[in-house]
Amino acid sequence: MVQFTSNIAAPGTALDHFWEHTVGSGHAPLALRADWQRQLARCRRELGFRHVRFHGILSDPMGTLTCQQERLLYSFFNADSIIDYLLSIGMRPFVELSFMPTTLASGGQTVFRYQGNVTPPRDYRAWAALIEKLVQHWVDRYGVAEVREWYFEVWNEPNLHAFWTGTQADYFELYRHTVEAIKGIDPGLRVGGPASAKNAWITEFLDFCDGHGIAADFVSTHHYPTDAFGTPGDDTITQLAKSHRGAMREEAQGARDRARGHPLYYTEWNTSSNSRDLLHDQPYAAAFVVNTILEASGLVEGYSFWVFTDVFAENYYASVPFHGGFGLLNLQGIPKPTYSAYLILHGLGTELLPVEGSHATVNCWVVKGAGETSVILTNHALPHHPIAREVVQISLAGISAAPRSVTIVRIDEDHANPYRAWTGMGSPEYLSAAAVSALEAEAVLSRSSFPATLEADNLRLEVGLPPHGVAAISLER
Repeated sequence: MVQFTSNIAAPGTALDHFWEHTVGSGHAPLALRADWQRQLARCRRELGFRHVRFHGILSDPMGTLTCQQERLLYSFFNADSIIDYLLSIGMRPFVELSFMPTTLASGGQTVFRYQGNVTPPRDYRAWAALIEKLVQHWVDRYGVAEVREWYFEVWNEPNLHAFWTGTQADYFELYRHTVEAIKGIDPGLRVGGPASAKNAWITEFLDFCDGHGIAADFVSTHHYPTDAFGTPGDDTITQLAKSHRGAMREEAQGARDRARGHPLYYTEWNTSSNSRDLLHDQPYAAAFVVNTILEASGLVEGYSFWVFTDVFAENYYASVPFHGGFGLLNLQGIPKPTYSAYLILHGLGTELLPVEGSHATVNCWVVKGAGETSVILTNHALPHHPIAREVVQISLAGISAAPRSVTIVRIDEDHANPYRAWTGMGSPEYLSAAAVSALEAEAVLSRSSFPATLEADNLRLEVGLPPHGVAAISLER
């Protein structure tokens, strides 16, 4: 028996819904697709995301800058179409300023199937002119008060040669020209970096900014649990087997310490960095998401999951409904267990209460809201780490009257798991409308009544948790 205790009358700490600040997408042209837009609108409505970040708003497919007959041609029509849509559904951009327009590029190296150019500009002044024209256009179109609510992040993962062929000094020069161009329009516009992989370059970036009097309104970086584990060529399971419980929190704490008081935004993270990892589609990922997010409380201002949809094309467009993509929603918009995890998190209150008790695989959080107290439980371990079904007993003190209702929702092999239903259909590559409807039904978080025992001012709950299970018990006051 695993036991946890909490006193709901005790003072708690603030639980800011930092995970809702931003969510990731693939690259900018996808935002012009109708299915992408439908899925994002659903995420905004049901999960509360406020900003979206994607690659390539400056890349050639967007038509932002081209050269015809030795004349530079700027076109912000496609970029505006994306921003217009985001604002229409109550969202805003977290603008990643990438990749290099070919007409400005110093070389030909590209990344991904859509060939985003990852070389420094031939002329940093021409880059600055592009940034100034684009941002000034947005200020004129949307108003400076609106654009001050956006975030401008310079590039993506420049510490990886795959994304930046220049040196660290070249990136810092890019950052300097970008900041000067944007702040020259309005000092209140927010610019930050280094947008690094693996929590890298934070110290060097801030040293550069401090040493040259250059603004850094926020620090951004990325981390995946597969980072720095294993050797090149290892599969996800092998990499994760070499990680350990709490590794994501440790990395966030380290980044927080190095950020020197600047707001810290993780603009990418997921259960792994493998875009074809079937664990992304399974309950394992939901338990990982809940654990990781709640353990990051108090360390970050934003925690942007990569990505909200499997409508994604870094390597090739998939056709298999569940192919291990990064998304919270699959190709057809069917919620994966990770989506259900975000639904649970969105419904939480904003006061995190102290909990006593510990276990090798089971975690417990108690969160108080305006009229409801929630008990969140996960039973989770990384692959190859021991895990079994556990019976968990929770004792809640400080309850003067029986709750109006006690209910539970679950995510596990038998609940909110459309992947299992799809494999039960024979794993069809293409889905009929009827199959989509059936899988949507399997994805639903089903709420049911849950027994509780009140003794004096102490409420006792007992629940069984299978491996990689999530349970959320709600007590309506």
